[in-house]
Amino acid sequence: MKYPLFTKLGALAVIVLLLLIGLGLIEDVVRDRQRYRSMTAQSVADSLAGPQTLMGPMIHSACVESWDVETGKGEERRTVEQRREFLLTAMPEQLKVVTGAAMEERARGLHKVNTYNLKSHVTAQWGALTSLQPQSTMKGSRMNCGAPILMVAVGDARGIRTARVTLGEQALVLKPGTFHPTYTRGLHAGLPESVRGQATGLTATLDLELVGTERLAIVPIGGNTEVQMSSSWPHPSFSGQFLPSEREVTKAGFTARWRLSSLATTAQKDIADGKRVCVNSGGGGDDSSEYATGNATPRECAESFSVAFVDPVNPYTLADRATKYGVLFIALTFVAVGLFELMKKLRVHPVQYLLVGSALCSFFLLLVSLSEHLPFGISYGVAATACVLLLAYYASHMLGSLARGIPLGAGIALLYGLLYVLLQLEQTALAVGSIALFLVLAAVMVLTRKVNWYGLTSPAGTPRPPLPPREPPRVPPPHSGLATPTQPGRP
Repeated sequence: MKYPLFTKLGALAVIVLLLLIGLGLIEDVVRDRQRYRSMTAQSVADSLAGPQTLMGPMIHSACVESWDVETGKGEERRTVEQRREFLLTAMPEQLKVVTGAAMEERARGLHKVNTYNLKSHVTAQWGALTSLQPQSTMKGSRMNCGAPILMVAVGDARGIRTARVTLGEQALVLKPGTFHPTYTRGLHAGLPESVRGQATGLTATLDLELVGTERLAIVPIGGNTEVQMSSSWPHPSFSGQFLPSEREVTKAGFTARWRLSSLATTAQKDIADGKRVCVNSGGGGDDSSEYATGNATPRECAESFSVAFVDPVNPYTLADRATKYGVLFIALTFVAVGLFELMKKLRVHPVQYLLVGSALCSFFLLLVSLSEHLPFGISYGVAATACVLLLAYYASHMLGSLARGIPLGAGIALLYGLLYVLLQLEQTALAVGSIALFLVLAAVMVLTRKVNWYGLTSPAGTPRPPLPPREPPRVPPPHSGLATPTQPGRP
């Protein structure tokens, strides 16, 4: 081989390509397991209840306005009745929701899904119910309105366990459905006709027990809406159009409070216009329903806010994040082996590089398989320890001594420790990773600062050119008229 360095680099490039293909296959395995977990979540949602949306209470009344119109002339003259159907709604002026969510874990095979049991106490107050009085649009028309209905809509009615509504001191009889043309899932109670146009207003209270999967959304339809939510789940994800005005998240759970005014939200108008309530989860809903989970645009959706009970130690999510660092692991390990080869004048065969890279790739497959049966931290520790011991043992023979294999194994252990820290961090992962890469680059530059890179790229068998000899100091000739320098020890 005329240029051994270039030949070695070409072989390493092929090895890296093969290892990248292996990492890609491992990533496909992780995605398949993630897809199986999503199917499990959908199966639980189909059997129990999907993500829930709570909206209400509100009052509505369906009305029909009819009038007569004469058509034709002469003997063909006749009277035709025309009609207009519309819905009157009354949103509460004050809406207060106090709710607590108790988490319940459901499992299908190896996969676990977070479900919750929600217990809510809702208080709704209306002022004068003038919005329930129909206004005719045609002179001489006839107006016919159904009885006012108090309704509460939910995302998945199968999740309703118990419900009780009182109007003042009177308990109302609840029935399934809402009789609303858009938000059909929920419960309702009939109100007396006397409440229509009532000037003194109404106060209704709702005690509701509701179960759901992974996410809860609330629509702030009150003139002033106040929601207080608490749960023992320590990893909430707040989303939607409004974040909590106050929140406290600890290892023991979280408490959040929202305070919203109708001046800041269009939820009342959105619901009056019949817009869908959109949620960001795929379980328990479909694109054609009033609770959209597809690609609906914000203009098509009513404003809402939500809480997702996410699992930050989802092994498949963490394993997927870990495999993205696989290329970095291989590159840093190859750099470390190359430094040993360069600084200690060793020769490491490309096949040995391939075996080292294969051991690094096997770590990610071990991590995925073990985390399906053990906690993620234990799985990570077992997989990392096995790979570090294997690589340290192999490096001791590959590099010629135990004193060289142990430092390489310690460096790989440090990489695994850094990766675990990055997986646990969320907001500072980029900063920590970039600082670590900078330190590694600085160490490589310091260690190779005196390497003659031109000498490494010389053809095999070509001797290095000798250094030019130093010129002896010039001594002036004798009797030149110049004083000769005095020798040490002589005057």
